Formats: sequence, structure tokens, C-alpha cells
Amino acid sequence: MEKGEDTLFGLLARIGRLVPEHRPWTRHVTDRAGWLTLIERLGVGDWSLLGLWGEPAAVHAALRADSAGEVAVVSLPCPEGCFPSLSIVRPAAIRLERAACDLFGLTAEGITDERPWLDHGHWGVRHPLAAKPEPGATAAPYPFLRSEGQGLHQIPVGPVHAGIIEPGHFRFTANGETVVRLEKRLGYVHKGIEGLMRGKTPPDAARIVARLSGDSTVAHSIAFAQAVEAALGVAIPPRAVWLRALMAELERVANHLGDIGAVCNDAAFSFMLAELGQLRELVLRAADSCFGHRLMMDRVLPGGVALDIAETGPKRLFDLTAELRRRFAPLVAVYDGKASLQDRTLSTGVATTGLAARFGAGGFVGRASGRGLDARKTPGYAPYTDLEFEVPVLTEGDVNARLWIRIREVEQSLSLIDQILRRMPGVPRGPDGITPPPLVPMPTGKGGEGMALVESFRGEILTWVRVDGDGTIGRCHPRDPSWFQWPLLEAAIEGNIVADFPLCNKSFNCSYAGHDL
Repeated sequence: MEKGEDTLFGLLARIGRLVPEHRPWTRHVTDRAGWLTLIERLGVGDWSLLGLWGEPAAVHAALRADSAGEVAVVSLPCPEGCFPSLSIVRPAAIRLERAACDLFGLTAEGITDERPWLDHGHWGVRHPLAAKPEPGATAAPYPFLRSEGQGLHQIPVGPVHAGIIEPGHFRFTANGETVVRLEKRLGYVHKGIEGLMRGKTPPDAARIVARLSGDSTVAHSIAFAQAVEAALGVAIPPRAVWLRALMAELERVANHLGDIGAVCNDAAFSFMLAELGQLRELVLRAADSCFGHRLMMDRVLPGGVALDIAETGPKRLFDLTAELRRRFAPLVAVYDGKASLQDRTLSTGVATTGLAARFGAGGFVGRASGRGLDARKTPGYAPYTDLEFEVPVLTEGDVNARLWIRIREVEQSLSLIDQILRRMPGVPRGPDGITPPPLVPMPTGKGGEGMALVESFRGEILTWVRVDGDGTIGRCHPRDPSWFQWPLLEAAIEGNIVADFPLCNKSFNCSYAGHDL
């Protein structure tokens, strides 16, 4: 492609200086004028914001030209601790900019919402990752946005909920049973992930990343590993690449099966939850049998994988995919033929195609609203570039569409599992099929910067990492897909009744922990 000024690469080359040792995509450092030029271009173009994160004296943004498939990072030094906000042209940046302010003290000039986001006033310190953290401020009431009109009332829900789900506060403004506005407050499970990773070796940091959001432990681990390997220029064993994909598809199937059942349960059809819960359990037991852990946590490491599949694993997984196909299709038919269930899911919780595009939402949320991007295909990564699968896309944007995207993705993932098992290079290591694993050591005394885009069951995970010269993590930013999906839930529930919120919420199934860092 010609690198003219109308391309992402062309613009960044014109306004910025190329940073060496940033892989696999380029990073450019620009000045304030260049940053403003970028904002102007974003206002008239279709480039997606993939992420925005801070450092003590700089801000970074990852962008993608969706039609051309170009991906790049642009950085702006912030010696005065401020930068022009991207939120005017990319609303998905608002909460990321608020988080950068909470953590680093960076002020986004012109941001439409200056309230704190992750910092609830209980840390004992302000801007904990800044060069000079400040003493903590006293916690103050959070100023929720106001809605005015006759007959309006507020319904506060959370942060503590029934059951064992994660904490988050939902503030409903309703007129009778109809929701006029929903506003969330998150950050209750902030763990200080980005601070904890500083100074850790890649293997130690990988254990932290694996616990960022437990249901996506494999995907987050792959994203971190790929970013570190890119930063250090490490090529991992081909078998490890395929084993990672195998674990990722098992994780995808398990989560989708659980979600489909849970959505139906929130529509008062518990039969589907019970039946699909059994199928999910089959997947988790197979994962434990093959990889020694039900969630496959800590199985993906920078340099490869911690262990190979058990010798009996391939047969166990072939039997699993056959069993799932036999039992899943009749359950899909039950959902499709149950009129009372369809009445709850059709036209409920609509996320429009325009909003999905503006917020860069991916995964089943984006694909149910016409946004058909999948990191496995665009920009793509091994071994998916050698596998055959389709990315399902619908445009209705309602609960039913999000459920059908999951159904189709289960079918595609079962096919991918079979393809991976048949085509995986190499043989299991050792007589027990477990040791030694396909894993290469990380080089010492070498640094660099790397970024990865990996498709989790929720959507694209972006992980950016800087490895310092001593081989430890200098900076890491993992961006969960939920950052770009939570805002759409607020829009999707408007005009629906309060009783449909659990249904809408589960159809999104955003991660609290993955978002709260």
C-alpha cells in the first residue's frame, strides 16, 4: 500500500518520529500540533481506537484503519501533564482518559467528563503510578449525571449484588418501569495490575495477567505472551502456537455455552441453563484432563506453553466435539422454537450499528450490531491464518442477535478444535505427553516494546508492553474488550423496562475485573 497522507501509516510518518524496537507494528512520537492533526483526521475518518494508556510523562493511543488493516501506535510527550482529549472524536476514549488521570495524573484537555473513574478515594494516594504520587484525597460522593422530568425516579443497584457476581453500581433513572437513563460506576475491583507488573520478570508478570479476568485467562495470557515475544524478537516453537489456539477455542466454547444458558435463565427459562451448564462442565473437565487445569490458567507463558497436551488429550477432545455437536443442536432448536423466550429477547436491548462503530465494540456485542471484525482474521495471527472459519455477523443488535452470534461461534470453534488437533505440528513431549513443554527461554539483558491483538471470547484484547534492558517489565497495559462494551450497555437499556436489565446485562456479559485493572 502506498504510504500517502490519507493512510494511517502515511499520516503518522508525517507528524511523528518512528520509534525503533517497537514490534510488530510501528510507534511514532508526535508533538502537540501533530496530535491535534490526528484528532482532526479522526473526526472525518473511520479509524478505530484500539486503546489509550498513560505513563508518567506521556500518553499513547493505538489505532487501526479498519478497511486497510493498518495498525499503529502514536505517542505524545506530556511534560506539563496534559494532552488534548481524543474523546470529542472517539467517545470510547473518555473512560480510558479518566483512568489515565486517576493512575498517572494526566489531564485530558477538553474531555467531556472530568469525574474520577477507577479512583474512589480509598487508595490512600492519588495518581499512584505518576512520577511523584500525591497524598490521597478523602472519598467524596460520586456525582451521577442528572435526568429531569415529571415522574422520574432513581433506582440504585449494587455494588453488592445477589449471588457471587462481581461488584458494580448501576444507577437507573426510570419513568414507571421504563428506563430513561442508566449510568454505571465501576472500579470496585481495581487490583493495581499495571503497578504490580512493573519490575517483574516476564514469567512472574504472566501470572498476574492470567488473573486479570479469570474467564479470559488464556486469551489475556496469549496477548501478554505475544507482546513480550514481539518486544524481544522471540520466535516460539510452532507446536506451542497451535496449543495456545487449542486452549483459546476451548475457553471460547466454555464461556459461550455458559452465557447462552445464563441469558435464557434471565428470561425465566432455566431448562437451558441446566442443559448448557452440563455441556460447559464437559468442556472444563476436558480442559483439566488435557492441560491440568479447568480454566487452563498459567498454561500460556512468554516463550511458549507451560505444558503439552496429555497423550490421551486429542482423542478426549475429538470425543468432546462430537458429543457437543450431538447435544448442542437440539438445544438451539429449543431456543429457536420457544415463542415465549423469543418474546423476551427479540428487540430487547438494542445496540445500534452506529454506536457499535463509534465505540469500536468487538466480539459478540460488535458482531451482533454489524461490526464484523475479529482479531484472528484482522490483522490475523498464527495459526488462524492457516485455518478455515467464518466470522458470524448480524445487524439487529438485540439480545437475540448477541445470543445467535454466540451460537454460531460455538459451531465455528468446534470446527477449529478439530482442525487444530488434525494439523498440529510435532508430537507430545515425553512418554506421558506432558514434559518437557514446547517452551523457549526469554533472552536476558535485552529490551524492546511490543503489542498484541488477540481475540478472546468477548472480543479483542490489546496488550502493550515495554521490556527494560534488564529483562523486566517496565510498563504493561492490558485493555480488556469490556472497556468498549460497557458504555453500549447504558445505551442499549434505554427505553426498555427495568425487569429486562438482567437479560440485557447478561447478553453483554462485560467483565468487571478485566475493566477495573
